[in-house]
Amino acid sequence: MNDRYDAGAADHGADQYELVGYDEYGRPVYRQAPTQQQTYDPYAQQQHQQQHQGYGYDPYAQTEQPPSAYGYGTGEPASGYGSYDPYGTAPQQGRPGQGAPHDPYGQAAAGATGPQPRVAEQPAQQTAHIPQQAGPAHDRDTPDEPQRDYHTEQFAFVEEPDANSEDVIDWLKFTENRTERREEARRRARSRIVALTVVLALVAAGGVGWLWYAGKLPGLSSEDSKTGTATAAGAQKRDVIVVHLHDIKGGGTSTALLVDNTTTQRGATVLLPNSLALTSDDGTTTTLAKSVEDDGSDGTRDALDTVLGTDIEGTWRLDSPYLQNLVDLVGNIDVDTDTDVPDPAAKKKGEAPLVNKGQDQTLSGKMAVAYATYRAPGEAQNAQLDRFGQVMEGVLRKMSSDPQAATTTIQTLAQILDPSLTDKDLGTFLAGLSDLAKGGDVKTDLLPVRNDGTLSAQASAGVVRNVLGGTAKSPDKDAAVSVSVQNATGVKDNTEKARVVLLNGGFTFLESGTGTARATSEVVYADAADKADAAEVAKTLGLPAASVTKGKISASADVSVVLGQDYKPSAG
Repeated sequence: MNDRYDAGAADHGADQYELVGYDEYGRPVYRQAPTQQQTYDPYAQQQHQQQHQGYGYDPYAQTEQPPSAYGYGTGEPASGYGSYDPYGTAPQQGRPGQGAPHDPYGQAAAGATGPQPRVAEQPAQQTAHIPQQAGPAHDRDTPDEPQRDYHTEQFAFVEEPDANSEDVIDWLKFTENRTERREEARRRARSRIVALTVVLALVAAGGVGWLWYAGKLPGLSSEDSKTGTATAAGAQKRDVIVVHLHDIKGGGTSTALLVDNTTTQRGATVLLPNSLALTSDDGTTTTLAKSVEDDGSDGTRDALDTVLGTDIEGTWRLDSPYLQNLVDLVGNIDVDTDTDVPDPAAKKKGEAPLVNKGQDQTLSGKMAVAYATYRAPGEAQNAQLDRFGQVMEGVLRKMSSDPQAATTTIQTLAQILDPSLTDKDLGTFLAGLSDLAKGGDVKTDLLPVRNDGTLSAQASAGVVRNVLGGTAKSPDKDAAVSVSVQNATGVKDNTEKARVVLLNGGFTFLESGTGTARATSEVVYADAADKADAAEVAKTLGLPAASVTKGKISASADVSVVLGQDYKPSAG
């Protein structure tokens, strides 16, 4: 600071100013030399303040207050204790007896014996200042504004808390909380939308899966897209066994396929008509009934796999006495019977039937066998096959769903099974189907077969493809001689007897209904190449060679037969 002062003194002249002291900020204060005629005392104000404050107060003093050199003290007199004059410029005033005021800077020794008279209209440039020294920041920014003396009480707001600050903080918190609540609401809304989308997607997927499972999905049903259905059905896992029911007393067999679809968790009983055309071991065309009698279980199973495109795992030969024992072991079965079944042991006509027609009929073992093998006179074999399917479904519902318990039931029968199927395998398989049957997930289907024993396109789509997951491949119908039979004997049962004889002879049986009774039988062929086949048919049925004649026949058969009253079934 000395450097700056020396520089300022050089510019303004050393004989114009003199040091009078330091202000409360520690800065030097100068004034003009006393050579001036009229001297302005910037500190005369201190006298006035001292007169009005603290000790030595004179309420009647009329001394005017000269302006301060830097504008300090121009405000109202400060309250509190007496004014402090660090520069000793205040005049020696006071009450009588009061000592002289303290003069730390020796102002009295300098020759100042009283207050300086106030000079009117004192120029601003003659007031005391610090040459070349920057004043307060306010003076540098606005030098023309009057200087003010700021006191501590004017800055009390710095120490005192603002009453509105709590409100501001509360408002900020409220605003922040409201923003967070809005963001949280948006997040919850987005979460709900995502959850709803997922639920809708699951519902849609479940609906599509149910339609596909039920076979009602457009483009995958048998009516809409056979190829797509075959592909979907072929990819499913199935366990299949074949059951042959042998009627020991009445003769004849009934065949069904038991299917456990482990992919769709559904089961099925597929009834196979005896007229189904198969290819025998020697490559010739035969029927299912003849194959069961001649080729046995292995040959029939392989022939069925070829025709249906399936993979049958085993054969269960169920003779009628074993069926009776099985029904008794499971505790009888409940069946909706479609006809009255007479008691085979009845000695007189008109006795009460063994099985009554009606819903929820409880059948014992003996009744179940009689109902499963019963075929009314003139009735098609498919009707008896349907009854066999009802009995098998009733047995599955009453069988235990526990594999061990079901195996024990099979072992209790003490029957000799085919080597391809053990007691444990059969018991486990039946337990699985029993569980499905109790839940209503096992249905019975009849395999549609044409009159010549071949499979139709409808059969391929509805049963072979969808249920069995296979592909129908019937033997060439020209490889087997198809024979159509019309019953004109007057005895309805003769049609079935002729069918059995023809099927056992390797012919394809075609039923042509019942005609007006006639005395003689007739065997007709249309093509000369079929004459030998017609003669063989007559021989198989026990008809005389003279009954063979050339004529017009049905387009679907190679040989046409009209059975007359001369037909003797016992001779066949």
